Amino acid sequence: MDIRKVKKLIELLEESNISEIEIQEGEESVRISRHPNGVSWPQPPMPQYAPPQPAPSQSTPTSATAEPAEEATSSFQGHALTSPMVGTFYRSPAPGSKAFVEVGQSVKKGETVCIVEAMKMMNQIEADRDGVIEAILVEDGEPVEFDQPMLIIS
Repeated sequence: MDIRKVKKLIELLEESNISEIEIQEGEESVRISRHPNGVSWPQPPMPQYAPPQPAPSQSTPTSATAEPAEEATSSFQGHALTSPMVGTFYRSPAPGSKAFVEVGQSVKKGETVCIVEAMKMMNQIEADRDGVIEAILVEDGEPVEFDQPMLIIS
């Protein structure tokens, strides 16, 4: 297509109320639009949202939640078995069943010591070393965070 024809089409578009024109001659075609990306109507304004306001707190939440976990694990000698995911901690395979482990019980590496339920999936958590359960840091049915200490194995 001749460049003079394209220029003439642009002039016609500017002089008229037409917002877009497309011409095809054989295998060649050209499309001319007054609006970017071929949009021929005005774009609605994007909504503006105010950033969320922090909730009033009595103390900093990170120090309040981090200190008890550190205190709980630091008062015991041994290895902390941490949660591999966010979920709900269960000591037994079913409600009313005997707990997987008790304080003072010996465990072997690979033995199931608890369950963490995440998204309706029951994930059996195994001991990552041989030893004796020194402490159970989480109550049955309590939520646990990723990497939160659940048991102490000495």
